[in-house]
Formats: sequence, structure tokens, C-alpha cells
Amino acid sequence: MPKAKSKAAYMISVVAEQYELHPQTLRLYEREGLLKPSRSEGNTRLYTDGDLERLEVILHLTRDLGVNLAGVEIILNMREKMGEMQSQIQEFVASLNRELAARTARPPEAESNSLIPVINARPPVLAPRRAR
Repeated sequence: MPKAKSKAAYMISVVAEQYELHPQTLRLYEREGLLKPSRSEGNTRLYTDGDLERLEVILHLTRDLGVNLAGVEIILNMREKMGEMQSQIQEFVASLNRELAARTARPPEAESNSLIPVINARPPVLAPRRAR
């Protein structure tokens, strides 16, 4: 069963402590456009579960793989574009499936407009040749 998403939001100090980061690092990620936390009425940064998932990807790329922030930005942008393309492909396949289902549900126009009714019969099965 998938993990339920909560609507919780975490302050910068909690996130920094949880991920062993300095709060300035989180501010830098925001300045660079890598993270976009929401803001409270008092202008406090609030990080959602989605922000934390994105932060984990950023930290994996920078800490484990040694990617610099410019590379992280490119990778994150490519991941977003790939996700969008995957959605478009799924929509296209679904529309093809709907069209195929609609075409198989109705008789072909050649059969419905013909003067002599067309019977859907199987093609004859040819007997195997006998060896001489």
C-alpha cells in the first residue's frame, strides 16, 4: 500500500537538522531555484513532503555523485521533462486504445454499406502437403 502523503510543512531549522545541513545551504538551494518552499504569513519558509523528496534527490546528486549545482539543475529539469513526456505517451496510448476499441465495436464501413452481406468467416485452413 502506498505511503499516504501528509499536508505537513516543516520549518527550515527542522529540515536543516534532519538532513544535517546548515540553513544557509537550504537558502542557497532556494536562491539557485532548486527548491521552492512555500511561505507562511510571517514569511517563514515551509517545506512540504514534496520539497523534502526533491531535497533528497539534490543531496544524493551532490553528496553521493559529486554533481555541482549547475548539473543538479540540469538533471532536475530533465527529470521533469521526462515525466511530462511519459504522461503524454500514456495519454496517447490511452487515446489509441479508445480508438481501437471504438473501431472494433462498430462494423467496418465496407461491410455496412455493401449490397451483399459480408459474413465474418474464418479463412479456409489448407491441409498439409503429402510427401511423395
